[in-house]
Amino acid sequence: MDRTRLLAALSAAAIAISGLVATATSAGAADTELARNGGFEAGLEGWSCTAGSGAVVNAPVHGGSSALKATPAGSDNAKCGQTVTVKPNSDYTLSGWVQGSYVYLGASGTGTTDVSTWTASAPSWQRLTTTFRTGAATTSVTIYTHGWYGTPTYYADDLSLLGPGGDPVQIPAAPTGLTAGSPGSTSVPLSWSGSSGATSYHVYRGGAKVLTVSGTSATVTGLAPSTSYSFQVSAANAAGESPKSAALTATTTSGGGSGGGLPAHALVGYLHASFANGSGYTRMADVPDSWDVINLAFGEPTSVTSGDIRFSLCPASECPNVESLADFKAAVKAKQAAGKKILISIGGANGQVQLSTTAARDTFVSSVSKIIDEYGLDGLDIDFEGHSLSLNTGDTDFRSPTSPVIVNLISAIKTLKAKYGPDFVLTMAPETFFVQLGYQYYGSGPWGGQDARAGAYLPVIHALRDDLTLLHVQDYNSGSIMGLDNQYHSIGGADFHIAMTDMLLTGFPVAGDTTKVFPALRPEQVAIGLPASTQAGNGHTTPAEVNKALDCLTKKVSCGSYQTHGSWPSLRGLMTWSVNWDRFNQWEFSKNFDAYGWS
Repeated sequence: MDRTRLLAALSAAAIAISGLVATATSAGAADTELARNGGFEAGLEGWSCTAGSGAVVNAPVHGGSSALKATPAGSDNAKCGQTVTVKPNSDYTLSGWVQGSYVYLGASGTGTTDVSTWTASAPSWQRLTTTFRTGAATTSVTIYTHGWYGTPTYYADDLSLLGPGGDPVQIPAAPTGLTAGSPGSTSVPLSWSGSSGATSYHVYRGGAKVLTVSGTSATVTGLAPSTSYSFQVSAANAAGESPKSAALTATTTSGGGSGGGLPAHALVGYLHASFANGSGYTRMADVPDSWDVINLAFGEPTSVTSGDIRFSLCPASECPNVESLADFKAAVKAKQAAGKKILISIGGANGQVQLSTTAARDTFVSSVSKIIDEYGLDGLDIDFEGHSLSLNTGDTDFRSPTSPVIVNLISAIKTLKAKYGPDFVLTMAPETFFVQLGYQYYGSGPWGGQDARAGAYLPVIHALRDDLTLLHVQDYNSGSIMGLDNQYHSIGGADFHIAMTDMLLTGFPVAGDTTKVFPALRPEQVAIGLPASTQAGNGHTTPAEVNKALDCLTKKVSCGSYQTHGSWPSLRGLMTWSVNWDRFNQWEFSKNFDAYGWS
């Protein structure tokens, strides 16, 4: 080829290449880098990390001189995110580099299908990427990265969101219509009218931010009884935070689960009063003084759905040594004169109760009241088991249940509490399954037909937390539980009881959703439920292991593999199934309680 033809060919090729480059550049011109400070070169500017879990480090880094370091805790997954303005009906690509175990990258609020991608193990930098399309009305999305509960530190760098930029977001107006529901002794429920364009709301108490929620209601907890508080709410989005609403003053009540006249550390036991089994019948007068709360087992329904509850002493044909009705009532009064509390326990393994109608609710209230009045009792224990709370209703938030079975139960108990006043003792003994699995799942999910049962007690406990004297979860007849350390713990050992109790006293995200955190109960509201003997239930715990659990929870000593999130010297005490089985076992359980060195 001569020189002239060669130059012409090279020139043509250059023009062609130029055209290709121009075409490629033009095709990507609409895409903009929307993530702010994705390389963390400006610290955490633009990013918000849960529970103070995020920090910027200089090593290891993927690009530049900085990267994100985030450390999950037992009840926090170290989620770091930012809200980005986008266009409706548009395509976006999210990517980033991560290092660590169980690291997630995702986008929420897309208006279509929220997306995430993750790696189980990235010992060196690994790129994660995913795509999504926004909905017809979507103007902002939240991009985030997080780890998993109790796992080691993870790192993230060079996070990127590519796509068409949206119109500037305006700061929303201040919320209006702030009102308070019926205050409890330690909480105040709030609601307000939403602000256009808001993606979250901040709740202030006395000028200090105490909550951030996505909806237009919240319950502020941890308050003191008989105290006035001032509340305000602001609206927020990617552009910033609105001014605060007008202030609202609300006063907590003087009632609530203050202990019902119980000693600082109490022993609770169930007395087989209406039936016989291998443990033998124990008369009320023969129950030792060790027991501070005696739950009469059981008040049982005449049918599952009627709400009609009946109680009578064990028939003489089954319990030859049963006392007369007059002697039983006299023994109840004698125990009460000695400072003991006698409750009627409703349910049990065979006492299925489902208050699916308001008529059943009202019958429940009237029939339970009749039992309390006839025997002169101090209160009520809810021992619903099996399917009593397990109708699949589609509830997804323990803070606002819609299931008639749950709503009617809450209403019935509140009515009884109001009828008998602040000294009314209210206790609950849910099975471990009903509470602990709410930490992992709630509503529909991978547990199939059991989904409606998982966490079923959570809305009941939450709604009644200001009326609740004691919660004693049945730490027996259970499989292993997952603690806030993201590890499984088996029944019968101290770690099982420590992990279960730590959840109740620390609070926990429900179904792994940090926007749905089940608030901690007060330590004086919590007792540990245990079987009194090997015959009483699967998961018997030796006195030595019981003492280890108490030492760890109340003194933070003798802790095993599970490390608690605090220590609670005012933990109320222990519950056992049952007084009868403890007698059968030479009173080992109650004697150990009496001998324990409470501080």
